Amino acid sequence: MTTRVSNLQEMFEPVVASLGYEFVGCEFITFGKHRKFRIYIDKEDGVAIEDCEKVSRQVSAILDVEDPISGEFRLEVSSPGFDRTLFKLEQYLPYIGERIKLRLIEPLGDQRNFVGELMKVEGSQVTIQMDGQEFIFEYENINKANLAPL
Repeated sequence: MTTRVSNLQEMFEPVVASLGYEFVGCEFITFGKHRKFRIYIDKEDGVAIEDCEKVSRQVSAILDVEDPISGEFRLEVSSPGFDRTLFKLEQYLPYIGERIKLRLIEPLGDQRNFVGELMKVEGSQVTIQMDGQEFIFEYENINKANLAPL
């Protein structure tokens, strides 16, 4: 996670929690000259558009005052969806036995992308089973992880 995203997460996690939602994570996305700051929220009975609007209004007000992101960007507040991104190591635990997709920072052999069943999380290691073979990854080497429903 970049320092910028980490700082934004620290800034907005308590804000989202104070509104009664789980702060799942955030990401900063750049598409050419277009930039987007996306926050993922969740709650026990699911997220509706009204929930995203409520969080968006509060986050927008803080962004206007604090101005932590220079230049133009679009704010987006979203539910995690079926292909939920896993932002923190502890977020992997409820999904043991589920299919996930990992993209590594440094490749293992010549492979950077892996899709398989999440077998376990121990210490700072994530184990998946892919094609009948177990692979163990250091969490620090995982660039991005998502659930990968069939």
